[in-house]
Parts: sequence; structure tokens; C-alpha cells
Amino acid sequence: MLIAILNILLLVACAPLVSGLISGIKNNLRMRRGQSVFQPYYNLAKLCAKEEVVSETASWIFKAAPLVVIASMLTAAVLMPWCIVAGPLRQAGDLLALIFIFSLGRFFLALAALDTGSSFGGMGSSREMFISSLAEPVFCLVVFTLSLQFGSTDIAAVSGMHAVSVASIIAATALFLVTLAETARVPVDNQETHLELTMVHEAMVLEYSGRRLAFIEMAAYIKQMILFFLIAQIIFPIALPVFGGVSEIMLWLLWYAARLVIVAIAVALVEVSVAKMRLFRVADFLGYAFVLSIVAVLCALLGV
Repeated sequence: MLIAILNILLLVACAPLVSGLISGIKNNLRMRRGQSVFQPYYNLAKLCAKEEVVSETASWIFKAAPLVVIASMLTAAVLMPWCIVAGPLRQAGDLLALIFIFSLGRFFLALAALDTGSSFGGMGSSREMFISSLAEPVFCLVVFTLSLQFGSTDIAAVSGMHAVSVASIIAATALFLVTLAETARVPVDNQETHLELTMVHEAMVLEYSGRRLAFIEMAAYIKQMILFFLIAQIIFPIALPVFGGVSEIMLWLLWYAARLVIVAIAVALVEVSVAKMRLFRVADFLGYAFVLSIVAVLCALLGV
């Protein structure tokens, strides 16, 4: 139990660094100096120190939503076998439960955006629900593909060492496209813009400030880390560490971290290579991911 708790604390500590690393890679590709890779930590500390401003029309939903969002992401993190150590609540849920936990946080965040009566909040909520209605079926089909390959939807079973098949590669590609949508990345959304007509996630959190906004940002970092871990474990499976010596353990840790860096580099390359799509083009983008997930299911049924 102590090791599992330490793994969760390690996840929370490292999750913002992944976003900072992606920003750093993008700045290097654009030949710009940019901000430090530790900027997300500075932002969180600054938000926690700021005073909160709450709209007079906001109800308890607006105040409780950030707590529900961060709690749901921490619950999802507890289910994950970080560092290939079974989570303390592994028996409480599987990959399907993970999808519902993500949906819970999204639902309350959309409610909170509507609660203040802001036109931008309502616009962001409707766009978020539209995107999620296209992304969640793809996520479910990816889970079905993995369940056909491993005979279970247990997260620990999927996270163990396994042979990489055509079905798993296609499923990971579909999950990668869903991750771009779930983490508000280009071409679905753009975290770096504040143009009202193009915002999706940012439009929902415009009314938040201070500590509550820090909770929402931290939840987004944790969600991104979970999705990156799933993609990395599907394509680059890793076995339990061999405790034969310090060098073996260090090599294992380096490869474990390198897998996440590879996924982060792929996300950065996509963001600097393509432009943000119009909202109705997102349906085509996630429709392509849906077709890939169906192909992955068929390959799993054929045993390929």
C-alpha cells in the first residue's frame, strides 16, 4: 500500500512536467526560446496564492465542480498501476470504469460553465459535450480491442508485458487521436489561444480563478499523464524491474520515462505540424479515429 501511495504522489509531482516538456519541444521546433519546462509548476503555485473571484450568480455547483474534477482524476490515478505496481483500488474498477470516471469530471465541469450564465461558458460546454460524444465511443472500442487481446479489461492485465500486435498498434493510434481531443490539443483545441470563438476547454474555465482554477489545471495534467501511460504501455510494453543491481534499475527507470517522452514528442510534432480544425471538421477527425478503432477490433478478432 505504501509503495502504491508513493506512486500516486510521484504521478502528481511529475504530471505538470509532461506539459512543460511538450511546450519546450514545441518551442524548440519553432526555434523560439519559450518558457521553462517547469512553468506549469510556477503557474500552479501562482494560482494557489491568488485570491478567488466568484460570480454572484454562481451556485454550489460552480464551487464544488473543481473538487469533483480533481477527485475524479485522482481516483482514476489510483486505479492505474504506476511503475507496474498494482493500484490500491485495482479491484474497484477497470478500463471501462476509467472512461466513466473521466466522464464524471467532464460532466461537472460543463455544469459549472453553464452555472454562471456566461455565454462563453455555455459555448464551451456545448462544444465539449459534442467532442466527447465522438471521442468516448472510440475509447470504448479501444478498450474492447484490448479486452479481446488480453481476455480482460483489467488495467493491470493490459499494463503487463505482452507481445505487440497489429491490433494493439492500431488501437494505440486511435487512442492517440482521442488523447489529442481529451487533452485539448491541436488540431481539436488550442491551449495557447484565448480567442473566444475558438476556445473549448478554456471557455469552460474562464470564470475560475485562484485555487479552484489550480485544481482544474492539475486535474488536466493528471488526465494527460494517464492517457500517455496507456498509449506507452500498449506500444512499448515493459515488464517488472529486475532488481539485480543499481544499473539494471536505472536502465529500467530511464526506459520507463523515455516511453512517456516519446509520446510527448509525438504530441508536440502534431501540434506544430497541423493547424487547428474548425469545429465541424473535428467530427471527421474523430470519425477517422472511430474507423481505426473498428479496424483494431476486427484485427483482434482475427488474432492479428
